[in-house]
Amino acid sequence: MKKVEEGDGRYEIRLSGSGGQGLVLAGVILAEALGVYEGKNVTQTQSYGPEARGGTSRSDIVVSQGEIYYPKTTELDLLLCLTQESCDGYFGDLKEEGILIVDSDRVRQLPIQRAYSLPFINTARDKVGTPVVANVVSLAAVAAISGICSRESIEKAVLDRAPRGTEEKNKLASDLGFELGSEARRIRDERKVSFTD
Repeated sequence: MKKVEEGDGRYEIRLSGSGGQGLVLAGVILAEALGVYEGKNVTQTQSYGPEARGGTSRSDIVVSQGEIYYPKTTELDLLLCLTQESCDGYFGDLKEEGILIVDSDRVRQLPIQRAYSLPFINTARDKVGTPVVANVVSLAAVAAISGICSRESIEKAVLDRAPRGTEEKNKLASDLGFELGSEARRIRDERKVSFTD
């Protein structure tokens, strides 16, 4: 798995789904976690369809230890998809060895077997009490799986952006996402070891 420090240090991420899922905000939170709390160079851009809710939505983040000479994504190291439409539309932008992370309930047709398929929306709804924080659950899982930044940095950035009165739910969503991501990565790492035995 490529780390930010490897090669030229450039690492590209896309968070994608439908309008109303909070992925633009998730991208802003991740950019702040990386830039403010991790001290890395970062750019964040966003795109969404003409519909306020229901259209496609994405947030792209480029992070690097060095200078970022081109602020937009060209080849993704990591792609998060919360809808089948976003997975179908953006998978072609993922590098061959890139990381694909999807919502297991909304993305049923996977283009590759090695994807991380996790219940982000169901976890938010069932364990936090609202699907609105699925963006935070998925963002924390992205950080845990990729190692792009620390749990503490994501949590601080999430709480900085949480509307007053929602801090507890957002903290829980972040914790649950890290647990999901950490467990998925542990299982994947164990399987890789067993394949080489």
